[in-house]
Formats: sequence, structure tokens, C-alpha cells
Amino acid sequence: MYTEKTILKLQLPTDPRWVMNVVESNIEEILTDHAFCEQKAASNAITLIVQNPNLSDLVQEMALLVQEEMSHFKRVHDIILERGFVLGRERRDDYVNELAKFIIKGGGREQQLIDRLLFSAMIEARSCERFKVLAENITDKQLADFYQELMISEAAHYTLFIKLAKKYAENIDVDKRWQEFLEYEARVIQNYGKKETIHG
Repeated sequence: MYTEKTILKLQLPTDPRWVMNVVESNIEEILTDHAFCEQKAASNAITLIVQNPNLSDLVQEMALLVQEEMSHFKRVHDIILERGFVLGRERRDDYVNELAKFIIKGGGREQQLIDRLLFSAMIEARSCERFKVLAENITDKQLADFYQELMISEAAHYTLFIKLAKKYAENIDVDKRWQEFLEYEARVIQNYGKKETIHG
């Protein structure tokens, strides 16, 4: 049985009223933001490839992830077009920008890599949790089914980033650092869940 506490370890769940009070009256906005979330996830995977070309397993995994994230982008864009909307401009993701502040600046390559992987895992975990809330509470059947499917994908992505962090960590306690990320994210997310964006 999936729960954000047992699987994702997130400390603060999203209030379902976010869907009823904010999302359902702003479907066009949430879809545009979601599309760009998928594009940014693909860009993040490309950055990991560019920064770590010597880690062949990571390169292979990220290459596959880029393909999957961009296929999700296209599927969201298809829904946007089906509904007579236009993608519009990229939305600023304050949640992700605030989360990025927790990445240790400087330090060795190992620390930078592990923090980048855990940062990526954190975004996937929260996205998974948000998709679960959307799937369970949105009245639009097409979107409920869509977000149920994507929730499963995001959970797999979260697991992948944690697995890679543990694979490449030699001198870093990944579980300890992940707990620190969870505690920081719990403080950050208190200010979100009020806007018509996936993380807002």
C-alpha cells in the first residue's frame, strides 16, 4: 500500500483542498506548469550526464529518463491542445529554487553529485505525492487516470535517484543526508500548496 510516509518519507502531506479549491478552477494553468516540470526534469537529467560523463551507468539511466520525461511533456501538451489551450510561457518554480539552496556548494565532486541526486529524488518524491493527491481528488476522470499513472512513474524516478546516490557514495552517509533533505523540505513545503502549480 502506497503512502507518502512509508515510501517517500515526506513529513508534511499536501492538503487535498489544494485540488478542490485551487487546481480545479485553474486546469489550464496547472497543465502548463506540469508540462514545464517534465521539461525541467529532462533538463536536470541532461545536466547530470554532462557533469558526469565518466559514470556510464548514470549516463545510461539518465538517457532513458530524458526520453521518459519528454514523452510525459508531450502527453501533457497533447492534453493542453485537446482542450483548446496553448502551452504558454514557462512558470517560475519557487519550491525547486528554494530546495536547491540546500545543495552544498563547493566541496568535492562526490558531495556535489550525491547532493544533486538527492535534490532530484526530493523533487520526484514531492511530485509523486502531488500526483497522488490529484489522482484521488480531481473530478476530471481523464486527469485522475493520467495522474494515477504518472504517480507510479515518479515513484520509480525517486527510487532511481536514491539508488544512484547509494551506488556512487563512498565517503557520504546517504541515509543521513537524505534525512537532512527531508527535514529541510518539510520546512520549505509549509509555504506551498496554495497556487495552481504542481509544487506551488
